[in-house]
Amino acid sequence: MKNISLILAAALLAASSLSAQARDTKHLLSVEEAKTQKDKEGVLDGSVKFYFAGQQHPAIITKLSSDVTNQKTNAVGKSDEEACKWVFLSALVQLHKKAKELGGNAVVNIVSYYKKNEMASATQYECHAGATLAGVALKGDIVKIADK
Repeated sequence: MKNISLILAAALLAASSLSAQARDTKHLLSVEEAKTQKDKEGVLDGSVKFYFAGQQHPAIITKLSSDVTNQKTNAVGKSDEEACKWVFLSALVQLHKKAKELGGNAVVNIVSYYKKNEMASATQYECHAGATLAGVALKGDIVKIADK
């Protein structure tokens, strides 16, 4: 009887930890608010401009590529919003690096692309947060735009 109780307790503990791991809360958060946070590597230096779907941008001289970035970050000990802002910034850093690598100076038509589901907004991005991870996926066109 004692063994059955121990097995039952272990099974309940395992089941409860699995449900905690499976949390996938969708958040729609402010692009502008997240962009005010500074990336720790200093990559976002202003040399690449970001324009989300629907935002006006200077004329495109050349479209160099389209790119998707799917970033995850550790969410342990952070609020969902804090983890989401951090991972959003990581996604922008990846787009910035790709644009510089290709000789671009902007990423336009940026949309959220979580699990390949497009969500276009000029003001919000989509983030999914769980018990241990938060994730943001962005898709955009890497271009050269006319400098003002």
